[in-house]
Amino acid sequence: MSTDNKQFEEQFDDEKVLFLFRKHPVVMRRGLILGLLGPVVGIIPTAIWPELGFGYFFGGLAVGIVLGLLLFLPSFIYWYFSVFIVTDQRLIQVTRKGFFSKSIVDMSLQQIQSVNYEVKGLQQTMLGYGTILVQTYIGDLVVHDVEKPAKIYKNLLEILRDLGVQPSPLQPVSPDDDQDEENST
Repeated sequence: MSTDNKQFEEQFDDEKVLFLFRKHPVVMRRGLILGLLGPVVGIIPTAIWPELGFGYFFGGLAVGIVLGLLLFLPSFIYWYFSVFIVTDQRLIQVTRKGFFSKSIVDMSLQQIQSVNYEVKGLQQTMLGYGTILVQTYIGDLVVHDVEKPAKIYKNLLEILRDLGVQPSPLQPVSPDDDQDEENST
């Protein structure tokens, strides 16, 4: 596969993207509220001094809308550019915070022990989002506020089954094994 066919920067040449998902748009609510305050702030001068006229009102409203968009932009960037990519080899979490901060978490599909999801409460039920928990040998990946968690859960399980990945229990280390290791050193 050439670099022209890559769907994301960190993709291997022999890797195929199976599906992509992101968090529910509800994660932008704080930015939306801040963004809606922009136009209100823009028209405050004409609310205090009505004699300024319609020119100042519409000018302040325009400035307020621009201010609101600037306040909303970081939340939109976080939501839109923070994605979860499932390939035929691994699960990748790409998280963006602002313009210059990017975080990548990568785990092999072979490491996955189990996948669970939870929809908790009235808001999550009505808006169709929830939490996905991916348990691995090295730790848990908890993804909050995922859109359509049941669908993503089903897709992940189908991919794991198609690739022959079967969850297996961790083998506990017995105290006798620890003593053998200490005696051999």
